[in-house]
Amino acid sequence: MITRIVKLEFEKNRIDDFLAFFETIKHRVNEFPGCYGMKLYQDVEHPWIVMTYSHWESQEALDTYRNSTTFGEVWPTIKAWFNAKPEAWSVQAYFNGFNN
Repeated sequence: MITRIVKLEFEKNRIDDFLAFFETIKHRVNEFPGCYGMKLYQDVEHPWIVMTYSHWESQEALDTYRNSTTFGEVWPTIKAWFNAKPEAWSVQAYFNGFNN
């Protein structure tokens, strides 16, 4: 299993557009084959910055999503609202001190 963290920074006047759009697509991404779940975090001090945090069965499952129709519909829509280049990391847990 891998964890994918993606940092997205939007134009300040487009964050509400993104959050509204996210509500329409979150279940499609979260329920994509090979995805074990996803969270969206919003920066407290800079609310136009968000991060997706998702667990994937494998790099191949993530790549399948990135080549899917769903991704092909989501990415072009939100890309137009970016204020900075997205940053992304695929990581594996080294230590997990959470109880769940």
